[in-house]
Amino acid sequence: MTRGVLFVHNNFPAQFRNLAQTLVARGVPVAAIGAQGAPGLPGVRLARCPAIRGSTDGIFPLAVRAEADLIRGRSALNGARALQKEGFEPAVVIGHPGWGETSLLSEVWPNAKQLLFSEFFYHGRDSDIDFDPEFSKPTDESRLVARAKNGVMAFSLSQADAIVAPTEFQASLLPRILREQAQVIHEGVDVEAIRPQPAKPVTLPDGRVIAPGTPVITHVNNKLEPLRGLHIFLRALPRLLDEVPDAQVLIFGQPNTSGYGGVAPDGLTWKDVCLRGLEDRLTPDRVHFMGRAALADMHDAMRMGAAHVYYSYPFVLSWSLVEAMALGCNVIGSDTAPLRDAIEDGVNGRLLPFFDVDALSQAMIDACRNPGASAALRTAARATAVAKFDARHGTAAWLKLITEAGVAIPGVTKTLQY
Repeated sequence: MTRGVLFVHNNFPAQFRNLAQTLVARGVPVAAIGAQGAPGLPGVRLARCPAIRGSTDGIFPLAVRAEADLIRGRSALNGARALQKEGFEPAVVIGHPGWGETSLLSEVWPNAKQLLFSEFFYHGRDSDIDFDPEFSKPTDESRLVARAKNGVMAFSLSQADAIVAPTEFQASLLPRILREQAQVIHEGVDVEAIRPQPAKPVTLPDGRVIAPGTPVITHVNNKLEPLRGLHIFLRALPRLLDEVPDAQVLIFGQPNTSGYGGVAPDGLTWKDVCLRGLEDRLTPDRVHFMGRAALADMHDAMRMGAAHVYYSYPFVLSWSLVEAMALGCNVIGSDTAPLRDAIEDGVNGRLLPFFDVDALSQAMIDACRNPGASAALRTAARATAVAKFDARHGTAAWLKLITEAGVAIPGVTKTLQY
């Protein structure tokens, strides 16, 4: 039997990319379980697990998510048995329990230590679902549905030998008894590759080129949705465009009918919804929807920016914010819980009230008119990224956990410090 590390994530490698690559490079046997469409990773045997069936029609509403998670858990169990037949026997299982795939694996490998990644534990109140009354008007039933999403995830976490959350805010969402077992390890980004560099010209989708020195505002919003503040950002732009005539705005993301914040109304995309009433005030010669660009191209645009705007409901902290800090961007963010784990207002960025459109307009105007004023903020943002969000720190902390759980990793001891 091959002893090693098993990763479980429906979209493997996802957050586990750096860690899995490091283990493979050090000669540790690694396998993974993922959904049918998971990208996979060279050097890692991936058991793809198609759904064994669909959800039951007419099932009790509060049980919909639990049933779906257990169906995925049963499918992952099949993948585990396939790996076992091939001779793979993990000493450690590292998994994301949010969709149910880890829930039944102890039936296959009862002696494997489970190190589980807690990304977001749902709440019915004082969280993402009731943060923005414009787009979410929770009912008693919808609050219960939100809480019920935790059913199989909580069952999975109860089997964990260790729980890891990426930020203090995300750890704080766990129930007290689970929070006491959790430690904070952010997977981080490659701060050596993602770093300040001289600005380069940026080519727009229509072929035009924006030259360095142009006042540019950037915004990254994967699904162009309100949960990441698209509506507030767009509403703040007309005043910026009026008062800074040469300002250009670059928005990265792909329009979608659904997002982390739910499904857009009336069959529209969230971009359509957020643009309502603004279509004639945001001309395409100055507000550019860039789609999903190559990471290097997006980073070049962010380096050029007078400011990078990142807003979020109380939800998972995006990699794009951490990348913006590593790039030395002048970050203008929302004063919401996820950002407070990364940004201190006036020290390494700005934090503004989420719904204050005028405050955001003014901050962007100031950034464009006086770009030199943000120099200290940019330097401090970069320093914070290196200190708190270096992928090497995150990988080293995970390696220590894995070693403590019983996997011998060449070059790593239980007292490893980065």
